[in-house]
Amino acid sequence: MGGKIRVAIAGVGNCASALIQGVYYYQNAKEDEFVPGLMHVNFGGYHIRDIEFVAAFDVDKTKIGKDLSEAIFAGRNCVPKFADVPKLGVKVLPGPILDGVAPHMREPFNVYDPEEMEPVNVADVLKDVNADVLINYCPVGSYHASRYYAEAALEAGCAFINAIPEFIASDKEWALKFEKRGLPVAGDDIKSQVGATILHRTLVNLLVERGVKVEETYQLNIGGDTDFLNMTVEERLKTKRISKTEAVTSLIPYEVPTKIGPSDYIPFLGNTKICYIWIKGRKFGDMPITIEAKLTVQDGPNSGGVMIDVIRAVKLALDRGVAGPLISISAYAFKHPPVQVPDYVARQWVEEFIAGKRER
Repeated sequence: MGGKIRVAIAGVGNCASALIQGVYYYQNAKEDEFVPGLMHVNFGGYHIRDIEFVAAFDVDKTKIGKDLSEAIFAGRNCVPKFADVPKLGVKVLPGPILDGVAPHMREPFNVYDPEEMEPVNVADVLKDVNADVLINYCPVGSYHASRYYAEAALEAGCAFINAIPEFIASDKEWALKFEKRGLPVAGDDIKSQVGATILHRTLVNLLVERGVKVEETYQLNIGGDTDFLNMTVEERLKTKRISKTEAVTSLIPYEVPTKIGPSDYIPFLGNTKICYIWIKGRKFGDMPITIEAKLTVQDGPNSGGVMIDVIRAVKLALDRGVAGPLISISAYAFKHPPVQVPDYVARQWVEEFIAGKRER
């Protein structure tokens, strides 16, 4: 236990930019103080400064070949700069295109020409850099690309974090693959630190616990980055809608008419995400109750605030020889985990895992 956590990233987009900036923003965070923006300064013996980036893969030719510290601000990335990132000595490498790029995203993603550039063998690179963990930040809808990177992690002998709504950690067959290989896997579909899903879950859970019958609910999301542009094609959204919907409805012990998912792309919003939540129910005396909420956030940093803990949880599992899906951190940090529980229960599980009182 201890030392550096060697992290590789597939997909150098806004979430990766915020995560990398965050690691340097909190380099000197004090462990004995409350630090705004962090859930754990020290996570099982690992400080944030113990995270080290050793490899990165992308399909954007404006990012490929650049030092990772420069690539996080290249292309269509629009996360506000909030930290100075030094030269990392890590060049972004061409990853396989596969289905990571929808037809309508070829131009926005500045996709390289396969006849002019060959993708690297990701598993070989992971072995060469001795990566501890690979994060999948591919675009929503990347079914085959996600499984390619998961296989690469298995072949290279490194853990896997699935940040997108493709079901890997929550799929029994994939979970078994990682367990047999002796490697931990966490996922699926990262929650934001304070985002649409966690807010919606909290409101619904509050109503159910206070005896209110939830009758109808919806959640509308709009944004202006390439994530929202990618999701303007409905066929890319099947698993995203499942993931976001189950995260909320799993807390309601009966069926409720529900509509949840990305709603529109508004370019001038940039990395700003706006969420509208509406809940209708019946309380004491069968009297009506309606909740309307609006949340506005920077999307990339919202993800980074959670991922920074997931990385350290996965490394802790590696240190302890824990294999297969990590139930505690997945339940707390992801929308579609192997096991869904209320967030306060998941938080307790995470603290027990850190303390060594819970295996996974």
